[in-house]
Amino acid sequence: GVMTKLIKKNTTIPTKATQIFSTADDGQSAVTIHVLQGEREIAGGNKSLGQFNLSDIPPAPRGMPQIEVTFDIDANGILHVSAKDKATGKENKIKIQASSGLSEEEVQRMVLDAEAHAEEDRQARELADARNQCDGMIHTVKKSLGEYGKALSDSEKGVIEAAIKEAEEAIRGNDLEAIKGKTEALGTAAQKLGEKMYAEQQAHAGAAEGAAGAGSSGAAGDSRKDDSDVVDAEFTEVKDKK
Repeated sequence: GVMTKLIKKNTTIPTKATQIFSTADDGQSAVTIHVLQGEREIAGGNKSLGQFNLSDIPPAPRGMPQIEVTFDIDANGILHVSAKDKATGKENKIKIQASSGLSEEEVQRMVLDAEAHAEEDRQARELADARNQCDGMIHTVKKSLGEYGKALSDSEKGVIEAAIKEAEEAIRGNDLEAIKGKTEALGTAAQKLGEKMYAEQQAHAGAAEGAAGAGSSGAAGDSRKDDSDVVDAEFTEVKDKK
């Protein structure tokens, strides 16, 4: 996999950095935090300092849980890494002694190594990003197809299912252009599904407005007869924060 850099080389200590991560699968109940030191984009090209798990994450759709990862290096060079589920407050952490890191000679060697492999690492990250984008598209379209697929004809549904299959095959390979192409093709194939989704949502919204209008007319009619029969109601919509 690729490494996400939180604290850059030669940063003055003490220092602290925080970033939000999430889950890769629906219902994922645990994540592994792998702490690395080095300059390579690819995780395997860096030195592993330790790893730990954050478990008991409540079941939720992929990408919804917010896992706050904090790197905190104190004045003595000791690295404290914590991961906290923002929904539950559950936290786990690891402490890495200064002696666990790289010597100055090792740092310089890894800098040169990163420079020598810069183009290779750039391509690897681009491939990983393309795979993630394609995988996200597959997940979204599958979910929408399950919810709104009944509104499509068999032929329309077949086109989307075929595009999903081709995209799934593409991300198992290493052809960057093929992955990008199948991602775009899936997005195009799913446009008809998007049209059906919006049409259904607008129909429901129109029906709800019609029902509300009818209710208002009835209340107005009743109020003219007897104000004591009128009941005021306040409705507050609460939206989930993502």
